[in-house]
Amino acid sequence: MNANLKTAFARLLRKQYTDAERLLWLHLSNRRLNGIKFRRQHPIGTYIVDFVSLEEKLIIELDGGQHNEKENKQDDEKRTAWLTKEGYRVLRFWNDEVMKNTSAVLDLITDHVHPHPGPLPSRERE
Repeated sequence: MNANLKTAFARLLRKQYTDAERLLWLHLSNRRLNGIKFRRQHPIGTYIVDFVSLEEKLIIELDGGQHNEKENKQDDEKRTAWLTKEGYRVLRFWNDEVMKNTSAVLDLITDHVHPHPGPLPSRERE
């Protein structure tokens, strides 16, 4: 897939995401998690990853039941191996894990990132 098509496909994926992706994005967007900037549906090589922090070289993938099928498991392993070779760390979570136990998922992600200074809190005018 050429770069323009991949970018267009990533844009389409950003508009059509699962409930689990939507929920996790609420916690990752706007540097809400340890001040880390995450991107959603971001192209890397020939892949489009669900979430990535380029600063941390951390990728978060959310998987539905189709990823439990043999062929998809092999594709996921190949994808993870390539991304790891490129210097990324890859965390995978099941969609239902995100929906049912969001705080544990966020704790695991937090264990893999370094704290970054976030935006300063706004001050009310006196």
